[in-house]
Amino acid sequence: MEPSPQSAFQLTAEISPLLVHLLKGVLYQDRNPELWADLLRYMGPAREYFGLIGLEVFLDESEGYAFLRQIEVEDDETIPLPRLIQRRQLSYPVSLLLVLLRKKMVELDAGGTETRLIVSRDQIIEMLRVFLAETSNEAKLVNSIERYINKLVDFGFLRQLKGDERRYEVHRIIRALVDGQWLSDFNARLEQYRDHAADTS
Repeated sequence: MEPSPQSAFQLTAEISPLLVHLLKGVLYQDRNPELWADLLRYMGPAREYFGLIGLEVFLDESEGYAFLRQIEVEDDETIPLPRLIQRRQLSYPVSLLLVLLRKKMVELDAGGTETRLIVSRDQIIEMLRVFLAETSNEAKLVNSIERYINKLVDFGFLRQLKGDERRYEVHRIIRALVDGQWLSDFNARLEQYRDHAADTS
């Protein structure tokens, strides 16, 4: 039975676990199917609730994830709300790794046979090595790349596979960050990264 139209305030008690989860981070359909069902059922009230504090619910139903993002206001006459979700300034190597993983996801989708993108630690090292400044200290390079990998794990773009610490699943939420505009000038970005590596070598 579908709920009758109500305001977000009338539904707070019912959807409070959902609201709290979204405030804490990404909601994945496969990990929290009950909360996912609540999100689809109460999307209207949830959007109303978060809209009051300057947030919007980004939902990708086909990929099975949802998260909150700041509403960007362009009207100069509107009094801006304090920013609840801070912009993350990503370093050059972390940004580069995101772009490279997004490209691999495009290639995976084009193949049409697999839905999960799994990459190994060694694959990531080889992917990044081409664009990072050359160094004779291999151990230092590997340690640096491992820090970049851990950053993406912390941000929720990578997940270490259980029982295999050297392999990672790339979450499809990466598509929401690295969008079509990024990919349209991908080659130009890579040239910039190559130049960056040459300048710092």
